[in-house]
Amino acid sequence: MEILRERGHRLTPQRIMVLQAIEDSDDHISAEEIYAQAHARYPYMNISTVYRTLELLKELGLVSETDLGGGRLRYHPVGKAQHHHLVCQKCGKVQDIDFSAFQRLHHELMLSYGFNADLKHTAIFGICKDCRR
Repeated sequence: MEILRERGHRLTPQRIMVLQAIEDSDDHISAEEIYAQAHARYPYMNISTVYRTLELLKELGLVSETDLGGGRLRYHPVGKAQHHHLVCQKCGKVQDIDFSAFQRLHHELMLSYGFNADLKHTAIFGICKDCRR
């Protein structure tokens, strides 16, 4: 909330509710889930306000957006542990993997192609070991 204030953005009740929903979530959360939580406390909340707030939070580098499949983007606070995801295309299971797993890839892309990849929060789709059996 301090970053919003420092950068000249108002701290509206709607923005505070979106921030709280993201911070309080134990997992990645969708815009629809944020809206449901906020709307339960504040019936005048609009889904478009949630989307606009999420865009602002992404621009400010406060949340990351990841496609974990299922037709919904998910959001996660940047300040929480950095990690990536393995997503099973059969059963839908999502497994977190450590951020360091991508360090070699990042280095190789930079070395071989001069490409500075943005690997902050990535999902890799495939088939998990249980479904391969």
